Amino acid sequence: MLQMNTKNIRIKDIAQLAGVSVGTVDRVLHNRGRVSEEALKKVLSVLEQIDYKPNLIARTLGSNKTYKIAALIPNPDQDPYWASSKSGISLAEAEWLRYGVKVEPYFFNLYDKSSFKQIAESVSEAQPDGILIAPIFYHEALPFFEVYKTNEIPYVLFNTNIPEAEAISFIGQNLYQSGRVGAELMYFAQENKSGVLTVLHINEDLGNSVHLAEKERGFREYFDKRTDHQFEINTLNLNDASNLERQLEEYLSQKEIKGIFVTTSKGTYVIASILEKLNQTNVKLVGYDMLQENIRFMKKGVVDFLINQNPKRQAFLGISHLVGHLILKKDAPQQELLPLEIISKENLDSYLNS
Repeated sequence: MLQMNTKNIRIKDIAQLAGVSVGTVDRVLHNRGRVSEEALKKVLSVLEQIDYKPNLIARTLGSNKTYKIAALIPNPDQDPYWASSKSGISLAEAEWLRYGVKVEPYFFNLYDKSSFKQIAESVSEAQPDGILIAPIFYHEALPFFEVYKTNEIPYVLFNTNIPEAEAISFIGQNLYQSGRVGAELMYFAQENKSGVLTVLHINEDLGNSVHLAEKERGFREYFDKRTDHQFEINTLNLNDASNLERQLEEYLSQKEIKGIFVTTSKGTYVIASILEKLNQTNVKLVGYDMLQENIRFMKKGVVDFLINQNPKRQAFLGISHLVGHLILKKDAPQQELLPLEIISKENLDSYLNS
């Protein structure tokens, strides 16, 4: 703890210690105006170190109240993407634990709509102070938003945006634009601008998975608006998870497939492993996220490009915005769109070493 006489400390002193402006410190202490997450953390860290307790801090961060936040996400054991999200949730809880924040994870089956409904009902019954949700099942999620609003429980969405949900914030990416980026990468990866390109989903109900449908829409519209190619764009939904290799091999034997755009991160390395086994590594493969297996296949040259969605960061920010809303009474940003990071074999190491 910094040894300072807090009776005589000035806002100017706090600003100097935190490396922010006097106005930023004033906004934090008096709960007015907007403050960036980074600046807020710096100011709160200094206030804690000098044991400075003005009225706002004493009333909120210094109180004995426990704030319960529920995190409703797919089971992290089923997909390393969601394991990364869980890691972000744990990191956020550790960040805010000393301020009385407790995060309770609620996991539902990634492939079972009824599981989502059951677990979402459990969240309702628990009556948390706030909820972080990954609403991957569109139709099943809608009724629960009404329940949470009726109970006046603030909630933040991440990964999948549902505008009509009226959440206090959404954290993620522009998935339509993500699909367009995938298409652009695929276009420039092809020497001859003809043949078949495939948007590939694995066991998905696209009518209920708006996040994947948006990616496909962006991919298709990119090529629709270009006139300098003769690509045929196909959609393939491999719906027999127990026999993916046979389904893909049969599909590849029917047409001259030049490239595959996989809409999920786990699906990326699943398809990469099959292409390698079938000796079809000449097919350009664009997918998602820096999962360990995706990185391995990129290093081997099977995966050409990854669009990194940063699920750990998404979940961390979601919890942090709920904390700001509940404790500091700050308005969360309506949406926070993370950049579309393009990873290739050439820049992979720079990301791994950062």
